Amino acid sequence: METLRSRLARDERVIVCGIGRVLHPNFVQCLGINGGFHGVWIDQEHCGLTMREMEVATACARSVGLDSFVRIAPTDYALVTRCFEAGAGGIMAAQVSTAEEAQRIVRWSKFAPRGIRGLNNGGYDGRFGTLGTKEFCETANREGLVIVQIETEQAVTEAEAIAAVDGVDMLFVGPFDLSQALGVTGDFFHPRCLEAIERVALACRHAGKKWGGLTTTPDHCQMLIDQGCSMLSPATDMRLVNAGISAIKHTFKDLF
Repeated sequence: METLRSRLARDERVIVCGIGRVLHPNFVQCLGINGGFHGVWIDQEHCGLTMREMEVATACARSVGLDSFVRIAPTDYALVTRCFEAGAGGIMAAQVSTAEEAQRIVRWSKFAPRGIRGLNNGGYDGRFGTLGTKEFCETANREGLVIVQIETEQAVTEAEAIAAVDGVDMLFVGPFDLSQALGVTGDFFHPRCLEAIERVALACRHAGKKWGGLTTTPDHCQMLIDQGCSMLSPATDMRLVNAGISAIKHTFKDLF
């Protein structure tokens, strides 16, 4: 399976889909077979998923060639470890506002000497106890993807410092919470939102880091691309379900 990290390292633009409310194995596999996505992000932050649910979701994603990462609240050291042990290729910490918070997420994600992650190779990432300790730690530290979300006014102000944190691989703009934080809820093309995205893009260029974002409309998507966005998330599970319902109702409009 090609990882998101390897695609990004080749400067590919990657397309991901958010899942969490519809997490049936068939749905996850359908995304890989029919969706054209490069990966999925699993929304633990809003959906409160168990480790078992994350294990099933990541396994189903891998079975159809999709890499995965898990969005989490930036508050739980143990949850970071469980995401990696469940088989996710990375984590995405929501609501990170300072470089210090980003550094904490990195420490939780990495083994010594880079961090303080608890050492247990019994999960998927340790090949269920068969990967040697040294190799496990080195591989996990090298390959685990660490993404932080930029969703607050303070995060925009400190974007340069956050992007410069060693171990942070990517910044990811959350336009809904960011617009709310900037006092222009839902107005994604408001000058404040556009300026914020420009600052994030510039910070990442200066730090040599990639950045990504949720897309709201085709025009919004193109704007992100024009700013150099490397990871785009144009869909979530509920967005796909609702689009499918709308398409069926339009196709069979005489029945509805």
